Amino acid sequence: MAAQIPESDQIKQTTCSEHCLQKYLKMTQRISMRFQEYHIQQNEALAAKAGLLGQPR
Repeated sequence: MAAQIPESDQIKQTTCSEHCLQKYLKMTQRISMRFQEYHIQQNEALAAKAGLLGQPR
């Protein structure tokens, strides 16, 4: 038969899990933003190379 986990330990585990999840979500958000910035820079560089930037419409 499995031992009962004390409520205080369950609260600690839940708090720890929530904290870890929040850190993970913030990290993935930062990575996503950096990837988008990099992608924009690459597109601008390609457009400049092709002579597409700075031309009037």
